[in-house]
Amino acid sequence: MSHMLVELSIQPAASHWGKKAGLSFQGNTAIIHLSADAEEPAQLTQIQKAARKLDGMNLDGVKLQGDWSAEQQWAFAFSYRRPRNPSSIEWLDNADKSTLQKRYDALCFTRDLVNATPEDLSPEKLAERSLTWLAELANGKITSKQWVGEELAEAGWIGIYNVGRGSVRPPVLLEVDYNPTGDPNAPVFAALVGKGITFDSGGYSIKSSEGMLSMKCDMGGAATVVGGFGLAIMNGLNKRVKLLLCCAENLISGHAYKLGDVLTYKNGVSVEIVNTDAEGRLVLADGLIAAAETDAQMIIDAATLTGAAVAATGGDYNALFALDKPALKQFIQCAEQEKEPVWALPLEIWHQDKCPSDFADTANSRAQKGGGAGGASNAAGFLSRFVANNGKGWVHIDLAAAYNASGTATMPVGASGIGFRSIARALLED
Repeated sequence: MSHMLVELSIQPAASHWGKKAGLSFQGNTAIIHLSADAEEPAQLTQIQKAARKLDGMNLDGVKLQGDWSAEQQWAFAFSYRRPRNPSSIEWLDNADKSTLQKRYDALCFTRDLVNATPEDLSPEKLAERSLTWLAELANGKITSKQWVGEELAEAGWIGIYNVGRGSVRPPVLLEVDYNPTGDPNAPVFAALVGKGITFDSGGYSIKSSEGMLSMKCDMGGAATVVGGFGLAIMNGLNKRVKLLLCCAENLISGHAYKLGDVLTYKNGVSVEIVNTDAEGRLVLADGLIAAAETDAQMIIDAATLTGAAVAATGGDYNALFALDKPALKQFIQCAEQEKEPVWALPLEIWHQDKCPSDFADTANSRAQKGGGAGGASNAAGFLSRFVANNGKGWVHIDLAAAYNASGTATMPVGASGIGFRSIARALLED
């Protein structure tokens, strides 16, 4: 396999490459031209743009050479990897190589999982692929259990069960227990909860064809928490962590759940269904109840939950919510250190009452397009009903930046993976 060499330069490109050209070529070497006076974020963006142009050339592979920082190498790789027939990449042979490869392995797992077709990735397959990858990394330090189909109803996991019962492929709640201490009574440091809707038709509140086209990505929360968990394990995670994946297909059939149904959860909260397309919060509620049962001091959930978060952040940032403001601040610091864009949106205890119902403790949304004003905060308020200790230690990530329906100047089409690095850092910090 032939590789194109790629190097960085702070010298401008020759004039025949165009005014302020960011990329030029000399033999089998591509040269990325950085603005010498630009700050690091601007230079990283320049690298990403050049990576996208090189990726569009359908090269067999590239080899980085010259003087690159670790973050510069990562910026290139992050933007260079197209979803179909991705090109190989060779890092610089230095101290950063191992760290970058582990991170890249987690990125590839996360993106490939999200980009899988909904036919190939049923709820059971999502649970199986996640468990298999983590087991390979954990070297015997994990155990797991699953509730599948009718077992969910029998165990009281009624959110996952009802959202998924319209499909012939059964819903699943997967619990993974990573316990490197070997002590079965060791406290659980963290619990991760991921929304794993492998395809979202909207149910009887059916989406448009355009709105449904990218809904294979609705299990992006599950992929992101698994990717972050796996990266933390690769980097020596030595604390007990539990993972809960809430997996289902939201489809229409004679057995599907309906508007007007009332679900009563294990914690006693009753929920009127006013929108079957607000299903993510219904499955996450089960996951958060299960997470609370672990007595974990930190709970992180991730979900492609609301269009309102995308409207607020433009799809460039993931939205963060927490009742516990110190926990929110700590996670923002993790994201900043990992150079993953996040933005905190409002959440207070009174957001729990923003989806009122005459027939239950709460509705699962508001009977308005997009859930009405403040939809992302209202969804977070709904979730806060299912966490323990007034939300202490809990952070909710609405993954507005998880997926690109079309490519951009800096990102390939499909899954982004943005968020898994922050989750890994949060797990590894003392």
